[in-house]
Amino acid sequence: MEREIDLKEISDGKLYEANDMVKAGCDDCRGCSSCCRGMGESILLDPMDIYRLTTNLECTFEQLLETCVELHVVDGIVLPNMKMVGREEQCPFLNQEGRCNIHAIRPGICRLFPLGRCYEEGSFRYFFQVHECPKEPKTKVKIKKWLDIPDIRSYENFICQWHYFLKDTNRILQEMGQEKLANKINRYILEQFYRKPYDGSRDFYEQFQLRLQLAKRYVGISG
Repeated sequence: MEREIDLKEISDGKLYEANDMVKAGCDDCRGCSSCCRGMGESILLDPMDIYRLTTNLECTFEQLLETCVELHVVDGIVLPNMKMVGREEQCPFLNQEGRCNIHAIRPGICRLFPLGRCYEEGSFRYFFQVHECPKEPKTKVKIKKWLDIPDIRSYENFICQWHYFLKDTNRILQEMGQEKLANKINRYILEQFYRKPYDGSRDFYEQFQLRLQLAKRYVGISG
């Protein structure tokens, strides 16, 4: 999801790398679940999120759609997001103690919060959203530790590839201006990256690369 933002208004004015320290630590939240409620459709799920959820929960993407995931159009492309439920519009995996029941396999956006990503020139850097997390006081933490993702470089490469694939696909869909073809491409992306089961015993990045190569050819993206 691309947003036109003024970093001066929402951040501390700095851009960070994975090895940098940032004052985002919130003492393990201690049951504060503000960021798990009222998030609307903003918790977008990328292919790695679905890989982790389906393999660890031993379910299919279709079963996730029946319980905790929904589909919406984002920048011209149909993508899944975590569905908020109940009177308080909360994450379906939030327990009564205000803790995450799937913390070890939580989505990438949840790991990132309250950080954001600023994309430029085929890459990205992180920024700290100063108004998002109400938990105080905050402590300094290294970003790659905060994300808690093994092989951070492979993960960041995946994030870049997925972001720019979606961006290029959206551009092509706008240039085509043909609803039937756009629907066909959207169905293909959902099938290729989400509905088609992942092998939990194999490396995710290897599986993603193969699917991405096929998808680029299908959509008509060079390189």
